[in-house]
Amino acid sequence: MQVRWYGQSAFALTVGADRVFIDPFGDMSSIGRPGMTWAYPAIDGAAADLLIVTHEHRDHNAVDVIAEVKQTVRSSAGTFETPIGRVIGIASEHDDVAGTRRGANVIYVFELEGMRVCHMGDFGQAELRPAQREAIGDIDCLFVPVGGTATIDGVAAAKLVEQLNPSWVVPMHYRTPAISFLETAEMFLDKVSGEVVTLSAPDFDTAGMNPDGGRIIVVPAPPLP
Repeated sequence: MQVRWYGQSAFALTVGADRVFIDPFGDMSSIGRPGMTWAYPAIDGAAADLLIVTHEHRDHNAVDVIAEVKQTVRSSAGTFETPIGRVIGIASEHDDVAGTRRGANVIYVFELEGMRVCHMGDFGQAELRPAQREAIGDIDCLFVPVGGTATIDGVAAAKLVEQLNPSWVVPMHYRTPAISFLETAEMFLDKVSGEVVTLSAPDFDTAGMNPDGGRIIVVPAPPLP
């Protein structure tokens, strides 16, 4: 599976002819508050058969920037038949107060190249509820927010990794040189169990990374202008 990180929680996943894009962002130039910067390059030239949106915030739901989309699964829990196979959406919250502060979030689980992938979106609950954990099931690759402030922080993310026990973990939604808010990934990388592989590019291929029965924490380079 080829993975490309566009920044924040936006990823393109490709296996052969199957293309999935998750949580694209649009024009963030007017992000607003003093001291807040967003320097991730605009998403340009990206195409997908399946487009997934985990929740309706503008740094996750710019569906218009992705071309050739055959189906969009947008902010909805349920089971969906899609061009890449079955996708499961699991209802969750963007905060630890039952969604009353930041609203709803959907965790998505699907399979590519025999790998069961889970993207947590902007998961903000203190922990998974038993029904959510059961619905996620066994997974191979986990995309998890680690930057705190608007989602779980690095400590909670590391505990979630232990609970879900994937072979590949990709942290997301944290402070980088391109973004001035959220916490960095350092706390997560300090607490999580597994081999940390820090890359010099924003893309990688899981075929070149063998966990050998263990766990690999893949840290792509943040996209920069």
